[in-house]
Amino acid sequence: MLNKTKTGRTPGQVSQSGEDYLEAVLVLGQAKRVIRVKDVAERLGVSRPSVVAALAKLKRQGLVRHERYGAVELTEAGAEVAASVDERHRLLFSFLHETLGLPAGEASEEACALEHALSVETTARLLRLVEEQRWLVREAKRSRKGRRAVWVHAGRSVRFASREPKPGTQDRGQRQ
Repeated sequence: MLNKTKTGRTPGQVSQSGEDYLEAVLVLGQAKRVIRVKDVAERLGVSRPSVVAALAKLKRQGLVRHERYGAVELTEAGAEVAASVDERHRLLFSFLHETLGLPAGEASEEACALEHALSVETTARLLRLVEEQRWLVREAKRSRKGRRAVWVHAGRSVRFASREPKPGTQDRGQRQ
């Protein structure tokens, strides 16, 4: 079994810039059928020769298929790495934009910088936090419609109650 770093990567396997190229190919592939060097260069804001050099390295690592002047495709291994990076990017974007309230453009740039540094454990914990926060927002909206909800986080429960208790009952938050 290969030793992996805290971020889940095999040492020396894929650099941060390599992950950026793989993610770009993945995202472009979702919008286009055929991906060319020109498309990747435009997406990343780099020169075509830089893309060709990066793709050659990724090809040697078995992560992309690319022939000179041909289309760029991810291999199965490349697609796995790209999907992992894209998931971290989306998670970070959600946290930065929805939770912290950063503007979308700034949140995307920050997510791109941070996506390479997250460990597997930190990613899992952040995912739980974002999911709980989304659930909390949904339940808070429902509570405004007269429903009750309880959110438990870090051993504490937060109760959302309807504004008006049912006749003959008393909300826990209300004093007698």
